[in-house]
Amino acid sequence: MAISSQHVTGFVAGLGVSALSFYLYKKNQAKVDQFLNDHGIQVSSVMARDPESMSIKELVKAKEDLEDMIAEREHEASQATKKTA
Repeated sequence: MAISSQHVTGFVAGLGVSALSFYLYKKNQAKVDQFLNDHGIQVSSVMARDPESMSIKELVKAKEDLEDMIAEREHEASQATKKTA
C-alpha cells in the first residue's frame, strides 16, 4: 500500500489538531485539571506532590525536570540578551 496525498493530508491535519489541543490545554491547565478533579479524575503532577512522601526515584525525576526547566529558562534569557545586544 503506497502512501498517497490523502495520507499526508490526514497526518498533517492530525498533527495540527494535536498541537492546537496541547497549546489550549497548557494555556488553561489549571482550569482543566480542576474540572477533571471535580469529576473524580485525579490529575497529579510530580511537582505538585509533597516531597516528603516521594520515593528516591520520584525525587530524582523531579530534580531532573527542575534542572531541565532551569536550563531552558537560562537559554531563553541568554538568547534574549543576544537579540537586544
